[in-house]
Amino acid sequence: MWDARGWRDVVSGKDRSWRAACLRAILGAAEPLVIAGVLWRNRRYDRGRSAIHDVGVPVVSVGNITLGGTGKTPMTAWLCRWFRRHLVRVAVISRGYGAEAGAVNDEAAVLESQLPDVPHLQNPDRVAAALTAVEELASQLIVLDDGFQHRRLARSLDLVMLDALDPFGSEHVFPRGMLREPLKNLARADVIVLSRADQVSAEQIERIRRRVLRYAPHSLWGESRHVPTLVLRTGSEPFPAETLRGKRLAAFCGIGNPAAFRKTLGDLSLDVVAFREYPDHHRYRREDVADLSHWAAAHGADIVLCTEKDWVKIQVPSLGGLPLAALRIELQFTAGQESIERRLGEILAKVARQQEGADAPADDP
Repeated sequence: MWDARGWRDVVSGKDRSWRAACLRAILGAAEPLVIAGVLWRNRRYDRGRSAIHDVGVPVVSVGNITLGGTGKTPMTAWLCRWFRRHLVRVAVISRGYGAEAGAVNDEAAVLESQLPDVPHLQNPDRVAAALTAVEELASQLIVLDDGFQHRRLARSLDLVMLDALDPFGSEHVFPRGMLREPLKNLARADVIVLSRADQVSAEQIERIRRRVLRYAPHSLWGESRHVPTLVLRTGSEPFPAETLRGKRLAAFCGIGNPAAFRKTLGDLSLDVVAFREYPDHHRYRREDVADLSHWAAAHGADIVLCTEKDWVKIQVPSLGGLPLAALRIELQFTAGQESIERRLGEILAKVARQQEGADAPADDP
């Protein structure tokens, strides 16, 4: 069966078999049709033929131009914390991709754990969700998760994340590559942040930056890294990631960029005796738990480790008698933070002006 990993190997050219070459040709034939559809849709919004809705408060969108994990969730958490430190009532809005009926998806569960004072509304109709946040929760600002391609909701800032390990999505639009839309559409971005910038050389970063700024010359540029901060365990207080050293780890994940998680473990100099990948947004069933238990025990692990996105879904304290823990990752800027915060300060001033207007006494009739 052709899974997500197999597809990535094909479109990236990593799989050089004759079968992969044939698949690339087939997928390439579909690419122009997808591009035409994307361009037609964007043109309708650009020319005012499709409505863009203003919900009355600033909206900051966090998105990407490629499929897979680029670090949107850590960036969303960073933005929410920044605005909360400035006493802004924030709500996160997302589509809820991958959520089971009546439940939130993995990104929402992670954000709820990290940001207990920030409500997260999930609804395929993100305009309706934003209006609910404003009208019923008195939210002063909306952070729109995964919003770059969502044009219906007006925004004050479009922030796009690029993964330094694959910033340009194998140079092709889905299904032939990892791009959601052509790279020239980065021109819509106000801010572009390169995630995992610490995992590539300074020369590679500069090549990426120069190419990006050809498409988006007026965008602010930032660089960031993902920092493992805490280890989470059910029923116990979080502890520093360094305490995992010396233990034999069996690690697994079901995220958009599993290679990045594996590299993080390597950067921590942890003893990973086995590593397993699942598709992004994988739903862990009873049989998965049993299989992981046997797998970890067979490799002589002391502890089983996963990402926080996996941990909030699997919801068991141990696997086959081995403790289950999760690694919390947070975003840290390595370049561009000052200029980005100045831009956020402009939005903060807009929130303050709106609040002053709301608090002003009405004129007597």
